[in-house]
Amino acid sequence: MIDSPTLNASRHEEIFAANRALGHVVLSVKAAAGGSRRERVHEAGSLRVRFPNGEGGRALDAVIVNTAGGIAGGDRFDIEVAVGGNAALTVTTAAAEKVYRSLGPEAEISVKLDVAAGGFLAWLPQETILFDRVRLRRTIDVTLRRDAKLVLLEAVVFGRSAMGETVRDGRLFDRWRVRVAGELVFAETIRLDGAIADHLAERAVARDSVAVASVLAIPGNEADVAAVRAEADNAAGEIGVSCWNGLVLARLVAPDGAALRRDLAGVATVLSGRALPRLWLN
Repeated sequence: MIDSPTLNASRHEEIFAANRALGHVVLSVKAAAGGSRRERVHEAGSLRVRFPNGEGGRALDAVIVNTAGGIAGGDRFDIEVAVGGNAALTVTTAAAEKVYRSLGPEAEISVKLDVAAGGFLAWLPQETILFDRVRLRRTIDVTLRRDAKLVLLEAVVFGRSAMGETVRDGRLFDRWRVRVAGELVFAETIRLDGAIADHLAERAVARDSVAVASVLAIPGNEADVAAVRAEADNAAGEIGVSCWNGLVLARLVAPDGAALRRDLAGVATVLSGRALPRLWLN
């Protein structure tokens, strides 16, 4: 039998594809009997969603679990969340998500959030930890109706400082698009490609810090800005916050993941107006 390089390459690609993790969650909630209840839950692949507080209370808590134990190159995860009118939902993750190095293909995460009039969504996943030579592409698309409320948080940690890890090289593409009543009100694309450690060392980027986060609140006002600035007085890292056109955006930079987590807890609590999910406090 002839050993063909072409056949070997093809077989390698088939094996690689068969070992990639795919996950899909679709979750919708509605207001009912004075509280918020699940309307639809769909799970596929390695993603699951659990509800630690059952159906009780004004707000429903949801926890997204990745049973794959992390994200590697070629993995793809899709999350769709819809909050009905006058319903309230807080979404977090079971643990910090680790994205490992890739030999070539990107890992892809797609998040789609939809909130009806009078609805409230707090998107509060725990931090995403990136490893050296990571390749991650993430998109977050949000649709809000008039009078909908949103708190959107994402945190990224470049390597585990306590383990002596440094993300020297890799690629991160992170795109956010937020629309209110069909109008684009917030658009941002972050791209770090190549020598990530060198980019983070730049004064205008992170000034040698390795943990960053953004928290977006809609609606928001100057009172929210003042409350976040009060938190910044005792921050382990740096916090900047601005308000314009009815939204508030806070930026956080910290020397490591633990410091960022402490600062985020205060900012997220202020902007969401409620206690963080218990998993954040473990």
